[in-house]
Amino acid sequence: MRLVVELAPMQARKPVWIWIVAAFCTALALAIGAMAVAHLVRYGRIGLALEVTARFAFLLFWLAYVGGALTSLFGDAFLPLKSCARELGLSFAAAIAVHLGLVATLCLAGYPPPFGTFVIFGSAAGCTYLLALLSVRRLRDALPVNVWPLIRFVAMNYILFAFILDFRRQTHGLVDVVKYLPFLALAICAPILRLAAWAKIALVGPAKFGFPRESQ
Repeated sequence: MRLVVELAPMQARKPVWIWIVAAFCTALALAIGAMAVAHLVRYGRIGLALEVTARFAFLLFWLAYVGGALTSLFGDAFLPLKSCARELGLSFAAAIAVHLGLVATLCLAGYPPPFGTFVIFGSAAGCTYLLALLSVRRLRDALPVNVWPLIRFVAMNYILFAFILDFRRQTHGLVDVVKYLPFLALAICAPILRLAAWAKIALVGPAKFGFPRESQ
């Protein structure tokens, strides 16, 4: 009976394409809304849209990043986050597509970001879509054994590093601190949560949490 109850939420999960479309449409709506508001208050329209879409995408990424750790630390209340990590990751990739579209618009308008920005954040975008590509099981299974966990670890942490770098460099004035500090705090807490979860598993043992050591 317990097995049936635990499997029911998994069977009710929506197809991944619904997550992707919903994330893309939400990011697009946020971008359009931000540009409309910026036009009224005489603020850089694309600049505000970039800020809003980046924050929305970051929240999706953060949930995908810490879902497993939160489940290990605080129990099955966070199990839906862990089980939907792939959907959240692909939703993040969809939201980032809107953000990258805004960057392309800036470039076409003659206001390209500095070259260093392209290198750092372009690499993060590359990591995002590499993970999205390898989320296809057939492609992932074609990799040598143990290569996928390494790619996932490096790519996820590089993306997190890029977010931390972006949020940190923006915290100069009081207004910027208010806008960016909560997101910077979440970004810094993410690897701490993972380390705490790994430490708890190592001390208590993976069997206590109902999953094998390899899944972590």
